[in-house]
Amino acid sequence: MLIKVCGMREPDNIHAVEQLDVDMIGFIFWPDSPRYVSSIRSRAGIIPDYTSFKEELPGKAPACNSTPAARVGVFVDDMPQNIVTRVYNYGLQYVQLHGHESPVMIDNLRRTLDPDIRFGIRIIKALSIASAEDLKRCQEYEGHVDMFLFDTKCACVGGSGEQFDWSVLSHYDGHTPFLLSGGIGPDDAARVKAFSYPRFAGIDLNSRFETLPAVKDVEALRKFIAEIRN
Repeated sequence: MLIKVCGMREPDNIHAVEQLDVDMIGFIFWPDSPRYVSSIRSRAGIIPDYTSFKEELPGKAPACNSTPAARVGVFVDDMPQNIVTRVYNYGLQYVQLHGHESPVMIDNLRRTLDPDIRFGIRIIKALSIASAEDLKRCQEYEGHVDMFLFDTKCACVGGSGEQFDWSVLSHYDGHTPFLLSGGIGPDDAARVKAFSYPRFAGIDLNSRFETLPAVKDVEALRKFIAEIRN
């Protein structure tokens, strides 16, 4: 199961979370978000420090993963040139789109990025879900994105902390793998482990693991991830 921790910004907090068994770390480049990455000082935390992944003592297990967690940039109806610039400046490996981006726009973005800017760039399309009807939107993106992220349908754009009824995903019959988001918190480990559907690839964690916007509770994450992995 992939574990993505989203909405990060502070270098020390990023480093601490990356020592956990996480696969992806998300950075929000949407100005209206309280987790917006606006300061250039955050760049030091976003770009992986590959040297920290080689400091292993003889005879001891590594303190963290052998490779850094993949970097994911989150955008909402942003200009393609802004996305391209951030992929280049921050070394992003994934682009997550949370707006009304069309399949044509996504195809053009991929051609611009791959291979010249970021070879093998992966694109995630987030969709707000409340009913089986909402899942029909997946059809227009089949073959255009690498992964979906299913989030709670609400007035805001992600990070609401609200859950939706996961059973509605039994109506998903697409071929694209998906991440499950929407208010997953420290007490949901058993619920996540019991969730089993075709194309379910992993989970997205955000607001319910925070002490402040963009600051994650590392110990809460450590305990939750241990429960999930075991």
